[in-house]
Amino acid sequence: MKTHRTPPAIPIAGLALALVLASGPAGAGTLDRVRETSVFKIGYRADAKPYSYRNENGQPAGYIVDLCLEVAAAVRADVGDKVRFEYVLVPAGERFESVRDGKVDILCDPSSITLPRRDMVDFSLPTFLDGASVLYRMNRPVQRFEDMSGRRIGVLGGTTTEQVLRESLGELSLKATIVPVQDHRAGIDLLSGDKIDAYFADRAIIAAILNEGGRPGFQLSKQYFSYETYALALPRDDGAFRLLVDRTLARLYRSGRINGILAKTFGNAPPDDMLKAMILINSLPDK
Repeated sequence: MKTHRTPPAIPIAGLALALVLASGPAGAGTLDRVRETSVFKIGYRADAKPYSYRNENGQPAGYIVDLCLEVAAAVRADVGDKVRFEYVLVPAGERFESVRDGKVDILCDPSSITLPRRDMVDFSLPTFLDGASVLYRMNRPVQRFEDMSGRRIGVLGGTTTEQVLRESLGELSLKATIVPVQDHRAGIDLLSGDKIDAYFADRAIIAAILNEGGRPGFQLSKQYFSYETYALALPRDDGAFRLLVDRTLARLYRSGRINGILAKTFGNAPPDDMLKAMILINSLPDK
């Protein structure tokens, strides 16, 4: 007769510890991970002025970067004063993967909210409203999609702006050569070198580059070709961190402090009616 031996019991406390160790820091929420590492990683872009860019001193700057600094202060207040902020430069084409893969804790750039992107990341309350316009040389105006027919149109690759351009031209049965670029300055350089006929991008970003000067003979269309709702991209399924981010933004909107942050980047001109409505709608109560 074969004897069956009962395996030794595993102490419950030991099993719990094993499960915790197996999950590791990667399984923890953002705030728990920051508490463990004392580092909060802020993703930003080099070329998305005035929202997220490197200034003349090589430092991160811009309206959305300023919003993220408010979030970072809230994180520090929540997890402890020893937390340091680490800026991480992310390329446009890999920014959502950077959030998904834990390379950054928050993405601070003009990211449009879309349902497909929510397969990869979560989004905060909206941070800004903008839309696509087109930059062209004055002697070759582009005021509508039909004006793009037969022309070479530059656009930042892998963005909702590129998607809008391709879909709109397709719906209108217009044939144009779409030239994806890796950053906005590369697109404008192509336009300067007569290698494209127009550059299609977020209006505020183009306007900010033009305001730097040194690019005569260009004209920015008055029309918006699309409307985009920007938000901060966050790790998925992390309710505690998202609540902290949304609470921070709602307090900025509700208190009116957002006006000073806007003025720092965009000047003292009052925000347009759409942006005012966005701020009012998202001034959520805290009680």
